[in-house]
Parts: sequence; C-alpha cells; structure tokens
Amino acid sequence: MIHLEAIKRKSILVIGDIMLDNYYTGDIKRISPEAPVPVFRKKSERCVLGGAANVAANLVAANQNVSMMSITGEDECGHTLLRLFEEKGVNTDLMEVTSRQTTQKTRFLAGNNQQVLRLDVEDTTPISKETCDKLINRLDGCIKSFNLIILSDYLKGLLTLDFTQGIIKQANRYGIPVVIDVKDPSVEKYKGATLLKPNQKELHDLTGMPVETDEEIVTAAEYLRIKCNNKYVLCTCGARGMVLVGDSKPAHFVPAECREVFDVSGAGDTTIAYLAASMANNIDMDESVSIANYAAGIQVGKVGTSSVYIHEVRDYLSNKDAGSFHKILTPSEIPSFRKEHKDKTIVFTNGCFDILHVGHKRYLERASTLGDIFVIGVNSDASVKRLKGPSRPVNPEQDRMEILSALGFVDYVVLFDEDTPYELIKTIQPDILVKGGDYSIENVVGRDIVEARGGRVELIQFVEGKSTSNIINKINTQSNE
Repeated sequence: MIHLEAIKRKSILVIGDIMLDNYYTGDIKRISPEAPVPVFRKKSERCVLGGAANVAANLVAANQNVSMMSITGEDECGHTLLRLFEEKGVNTDLMEVTSRQTTQKTRFLAGNNQQVLRLDVEDTTPISKETCDKLINRLDGCIKSFNLIILSDYLKGLLTLDFTQGIIKQANRYGIPVVIDVKDPSVEKYKGATLLKPNQKELHDLTGMPVETDEEIVTAAEYLRIKCNNKYVLCTCGARGMVLVGDSKPAHFVPAECREVFDVSGAGDTTIAYLAASMANNIDMDESVSIANYAAGIQVGKVGTSSVYIHEVRDYLSNKDAGSFHKILTPSEIPSFRKEHKDKTIVFTNGCFDILHVGHKRYLERASTLGDIFVIGVNSDASVKRLKGPSRPVNPEQDRMEILSALGFVDYVVLFDEDTPYELIKTIQPDILVKGGDYSIENVVGRDIVEARGGRVELIQFVEGKSTSNIINKINTQSNE
C-alpha cells in the first residue's frame, strides 16, 4: 500500500549541472535543394529547465521546498534559467554566476513529436579549485537547514571529485542523506553517499562487471555499494524497472509501469526527485522506490523534459486498476491546470464522443500534434441530452471519458455540464482551440479567450461519412429489417 499522504514539505538541496532545454516544434515536408537533408519548418518553440534544474522542478511539483546550487553563465540562457527558477519558486541564493557558457540543448520535434535532431551547446571544463572552495564554504553556512541533498551529475564540469567529496563529507558530518544520480565511471568520486542511482550502463562502467541478467545486476550493485561505502544502490533498468540493493535486505525488484512511452527525456530526473522526497520524509525504502517508479512511468508518457506533479501520481495510484483513468481531470484540478502547465502549449477540443469511431480517432490524433498537451472537453450526459435529445447519449459520460483516456495521444480528459465549454476554456486557457471543418472560425466558442492570449483556432476536416448519427441510423435500420 502506497501512502503518498506521508510526503510532507521538506527542504531539499539540489546540486548539479543545470541546462536550458529548448524545443522547436514544426514539420518536415521536403528535402532541401541545397543538400540531401530535410527542411525543418519551425512553428513554435519553448524552453524549460533541464538537467539538474529539471530535478529541482520535479521536486517543486512534489510540493517540496527546493534550493539550487550550481553555476551558470552571464548570458541570455543563464538569465532565462534564473527566471525559470524564480517562476517555479526554487531558491537560487547558492547559485554562482560565472563567465562560462550556459549549457543548452535544442531539440527539433517534427510530426507526432518525433525528435529529428538535437543541438548541444556546452562548456564542460571542470570548475576551478577557487570556485570549488567558494561553493563548499557557501554550503557550510547553511547545510544544516536541509533534510536531504541530491547530486545530479551530468558531467558538465560542476561535480568534480573534490567538490563531490567535499559535499558528501559535509553532509555526513551533520547526518544529512546524500543521493546521487551518477554519470562518472570514477568510483572514488561517489564514496560515502547514502544512495547511488546508476542505470545499467553506468553500473557496468563503475564496476566493469556484466549487468545483463537480474543476478548480474544485483551482484554488480552490491559490489558497488560495498566499494563506495553506500547504504543503497538503485539501478534503473529501463523497461525492466528498477532494482534496489542494500541495508542488509534482499534485493528489491520493481517492474516498470506498463505505459505508452512518448519520450524518456527526464525520466531519471523524475525518479530521483520522487525518491528523494520520499526518503526525506523517512518513508520505507521499498515504498520510496515504488513511488519513484510510478512517477517515472507517468513522465515517459509526456513529451519532452517535464515535471510530474504529485496529484498525477496520487490519481494514477487511485485509479491504477482502471489503466489510463488517471488522465481524467477532477474538478479540484482544473483551476490550477494552466499554472501547472504554464511552459506548455495546450491544445483543446470538445465534443460528445458518444460512439467513438475512426473519424474521431483521426481528428483527435491530428489535433494532438499541434502542441505539447492535448485536453479534450467532454459533454456530460445532461448536456448531451439537451443538445441531442432524450435518447442520447448511447454511452454514459464515465465510459466515454475512459475510452478517450485510453488513446495514447490524449493527455487529459475533462467533463463539463454546460451546453458549451466556454467557462472551461476560460479556466484552462488553451493556446490552440480545435474544432471540426464544418465550423467557421468566427463561430467557434472560446475563440475570443484563446486569441486574447495570443493563441489561435485550428479547423480540422472530418472523415466524410463517419459520424455517431450514421452509426446509430445503421443499427436502427438493420434491427428493423
């Protein structure tokens, strides 16, 4: 039994390599006449916190008090990172601004959010001894105020051997747990930490041992734990799940959540954030790993680097037996939805979706490609009766929402009781409003709301001859023959 209510607000410090993740969304429809390469036509762009900064963002989403210690450049990307931290409520008093270039990754996403190219700009020069000593001294003055420290190592120059060991020794002096998302094959660097989180490849690089079978993973993880004097080693194994070794207990295997995978970017950040939030609250380690595993399962169902909010984990656990039922927004979640997804392009459409058919599927799938998050407003049973007559709907509202939720390209489904979704659109504040090609843009409900915030209305043609009414008429005709 998972007890998410046990996760209270704690103070957690994240130390690691931060970066700005840029996403360019567009399409590819032709080959360049200049060279045999595809032409990417950009339609939109967004930037979010990446690397260790994404760990901090996920901790905020888990309702934790978060501070960030890292280095950033005096450039536009550095200023953007600090602004994003401020918007998230991450404390940056321990940050160090330097003359080095801020790390940024730019991903180009084409149809169905398929990543076609990634451009990295970075300076991976190790920090100087002077910077190391400055940060250690800065940490010494406030370390006792933290319940736990996360080190997120992306090998971008911050977490040198001296700096990493300096942090671990300080934390151990005050009994503060240190969990590390590892990248470096140097075993000496991670000695004395409470928990190490390698993936299979990193576990192999740190130990030189085979890690293909479950037995090999456990053996290598236990070897690493003893060699580094850690209490725990958590090895993440992709689709196979996670394995926790340590604390004189048998190895704990947690199978991966079976979800449709859109993007694994940031899954490790989400894992360590929720693991740390659970550990800071003294939740049993096996349960902490399970919570982290659920959060990671939700994350890979999203597009790009993103945060997993604790209410998403709670809803998923509450509705686990119902599969994708966690996508259905509750009334209490709607008012904060826009704020929680302020960095995303939200696409919204609405309808009765009484008998789901191929026309619906193609229309909705096309709509889902227009932004980052796709939300469907569904008319309640009472609303459908007013619009379609007393014999409708054929399927009740809960069935209609659950079927829509089962579509992999649908992110959220929300019920509304009015005849139009105007009030719902006013609350959710989508960026793109989608309706069928039988509408004129001037008559689309909510157009004024969307355009007032710089958004737009998109019309998508229906599949000719495909409709719920046609299906019902065909059934009635055949039953009368």
